[in-house]
Amino acid sequence: MKSVKGPAIFLAQFMGDEAPFNSLENIGRWVAGLGYKGVQIPTWDARCIDLKKAAESKDYCQEIQGVLKELGLEITELSTHLQGQLVAVNPAYNVGFDGFAPDSVKNNPEARTAWAVDQMKLAAKASANFGLTAHATFSGALLWHTIYPWPQRPAGLVDMGFEELAKRWMPILDAFDEAGVDVCYELHPGEDLHDGVTFEMFLDKVGGHKRANILYDPSHFVLQCLDYKKFIDYYHERIKMFHVKDAEFNPSGKQGVYGGYQSWVDRAGRFRSLGDGQVDFNAIFSKLTQYGFDGWAVLEWECCLKDPVQGATEGAPFIENHLITATSKVFDDFAGGGVDKETIKQILGL
Repeated sequence: MKSVKGPAIFLAQFMGDEAPFNSLENIGRWVAGLGYKGVQIPTWDARCIDLKKAAESKDYCQEIQGVLKELGLEITELSTHLQGQLVAVNPAYNVGFDGFAPDSVKNNPEARTAWAVDQMKLAAKASANFGLTAHATFSGALLWHTIYPWPQRPAGLVDMGFEELAKRWMPILDAFDEAGVDVCYELHPGEDLHDGVTFEMFLDKVGGHKRANILYDPSHFVLQCLDYKKFIDYYHERIKMFHVKDAEFNPSGKQGVYGGYQSWVDRAGRFRSLGDGQVDFNAIFSKLTQYGFDGWAVLEWECCLKDPVQGATEGAPFIENHLITATSKVFDDFAGGGVDKETIKQILGL
């Protein structure tokens, strides 16, 4: 059996302009001091990495790995959540998502999409240069504004939307296949891929592409009232990454899943620091170990109440305490005895 690795941490929510959050080396030293062994790197943040340079130069990648190795860290995966989002943007969200794009392609959806696709292909090469086998991203969304069917969705709308999404992603998936890296979609509200059913619809449109896989994050399933434990039973063969993130859902007589346009702190569904929410991590780590998942357990910290430094500080021991060293022995071996075919027949009364 294989074991989950960890603890690791996604750096995106912690980067800033003041030390120790202002460079990969500085934040690496900080998280190593908290007990983390791996870092997941946001490729859109120049304080962490130059994505184009990483795609073009193995020497540059080795330099980064050397800096982190000195701190006792390794890179778990690269992330293109923001760039992946821009692969597919419905015009209703153009203004909001333009904030993720460089100035050169803002107010130009076609150029923005082309830039995002190029970023994804660079990420495939960069991941390969780092020797990584999985990559974190979002799918983007053409259909999200139709999530609740009122007015009713016209026949063929969803099918066409997923055909277009697949058309945009196929060249990217092929680029990652050439690089030997899995694309792991974080199934997330706001994305066309946000649950098991939508992932299956996409997988069908891309012909079951072997590089189309899943970043498993139970927090998003808690907020959708989805059975996040059973999800692992269904999709464990496609789960290649794991975000350890907590959440809670406390519906009231006034609001439920949709949250009433309230801020995060006042919503029925809220993200929480590890151990403060409702996610059954004992069951999740057990199931992932049962199915032989040997990727990293990566803290993605988002909490509407707790300070991020406290969340990160508490996160490393929380993950460490949930890691399972997979057994190499069967617990009842001591009671076994040698048997042969005749003995088996005798037991069966044959």
